[in-house]
Amino acid sequence: MSRRPLRRKLPQALTAGLILATATGCSYNWEDFPRLGMPTPVTEEAPIILSLWQGSWAAALVTGVLVWGLILWSIVFHRRSRTKVEVPPQTRYNMPIEALYTVTPLIIVSVLFYFTARDESKLLTLSDKPAHTVNVVGYQWSWGFNYIEDVDGNAQTSAKGNENLSAIPDRYQKAFPAGAEGVYDYGIPGTRNPQNGNPGPTLWLPKGEKVRLVLTSRDVIHSFWVLPFLFKQDVIPGHTNVFEVTPTQEGTFRGKCAELCGVDHSRMLFNVKVVSPERYQQHLKELAEKGQTGFIPSGIAQTDPARNTETNQL
Repeated sequence: MSRRPLRRKLPQALTAGLILATATGCSYNWEDFPRLGMPTPVTEEAPIILSLWQGSWAAALVTGVLVWGLILWSIVFHRRSRTKVEVPPQTRYNMPIEALYTVTPLIIVSVLFYFTARDESKLLTLSDKPAHTVNVVGYQWSWGFNYIEDVDGNAQTSAKGNENLSAIPDRYQKAFPAGAEGVYDYGIPGTRNPQNGNPGPTLWLPKGEKVRLVLTSRDVIHSFWVLPFLFKQDVIPGHTNVFEVTPTQEGTFRGKCAELCGVDHSRMLFNVKVVSPERYQQHLKELAEKGQTGFIPSGIAQTDPARNTETNQL
């Protein structure tokens, strides 16, 4: 079969591909390109994750270019000649090359592990006294939020030892603010945000203030994921995960469960509304005025030894 028709069609195919690639990218915002598909960060902690993401892509690109270059070099300079059909010299082994392709992957994995462990340690570091504490409760098929705050201004009321918060270990309860009688909000799959109509209940957070999120589950494993936080963490029955965020941008952001938790997993949606600290305090008072004081059950009850065996986050 002659190769000439194929050679004539190749430039046409490349031209068509170039047109398709440029046409489909007309609406793409090139300012978003450096984030490589990640949403715009809206917390102080999110840029750490974005930097790790970008660094991983850069390392993958360098590795890919090297591998592609070697493949193309081998194709071009070691292709079989039409006039020479003899078998080329066979090499049984080459110790330097074998050592190279054994050591190089180990170095790459070690470097990626170092930066991942370093950034994970930063993200999971907890402050002694966060400005706010919210217990996020996952359950089939929605979310509840216990705002552990001193809403009434009475220092005699306290959340410590509350039966509905028994799933939270003592080491985290020690950081609860004094007089935190608390308010709560919760959702069902049909709940919607009243401002934009997005499905799910809404978690309110104050801008510019550190919030500790204590994650507990009532039934199965869920996963708490706020898209522009660039961070998600599992919500596990019988185990408490904790992390802290400091929102930097006001607005309403989408959240979802990122763990397949059952038949209605796709309906486990929620919203995060970041507002000014003053509006946040007003919202807490609005919940109290609705009668939503106290807390909803946070999760599966544990015995005291099991509840306090874990001494750290990692």
